[in-house]
Amino acid sequence: MNFLFLVPLLIGFGFNSASAFTTYLSDRFGERGGRLACIILRDVVGIPVWATGYGMAVATNSPNLFSTSLFTAVFSGLLVAGGVGIIITGMLSLHGRAAAPSINDTLVVSGIYAHIRHPLYTGMLLELVGLFAWVPSHSVLAACTLGVAWVMLQARLEELDLQKRLPAYKEYIQRVPRFIPKLKI
Repeated sequence: MNFLFLVPLLIGFGFNSASAFTTYLSDRFGERGGRLACIILRDVVGIPVWATGYGMAVATNSPNLFSTSLFTAVFSGLLVAGGVGIIITGMLSLHGRAAAPSINDTLVVSGIYAHIRHPLYTGMLLELVGLFAWVPSHSVLAACTLGVAWVMLQARLEELDLQKRLPAYKEYIQRVPRFIPKLKI
């Protein structure tokens, strides 16, 4: 199996993770420069590069771990669509703060953020499971496994930064779960 897809995947994750240091980047380059650095690291370089890595993993000639069927196609489509829906809902709640974080941001605790702290990452986790169900190859499994590990790390890095920027975030962590909402029975 060709592991070349790991190069853009890991480079993209690295650039994307560097964007989580909004406070540091703003201290170093000023509020406007820090915001611009985050945009470049995440939106211009990070996301397109790791997305390329996923595309390469799908295109890699690698054996499947199980056979696909109409059920897996529908299941994977539902997971990806659900992930996209959660991400869009989260992005709308943030009004652009996810794409261009700033030290002047305010804490969003309404809408989907009243139920989970990281809806964008929850959506991505659903998309990764859906991608693997759609293309259950060894290469896609490796890419998605790395993606899950990266999401966990990225969420933690962002939370460290958010605690520096937004003092109320420490209390928010105590109330609201990270990825999966609490079910009220």
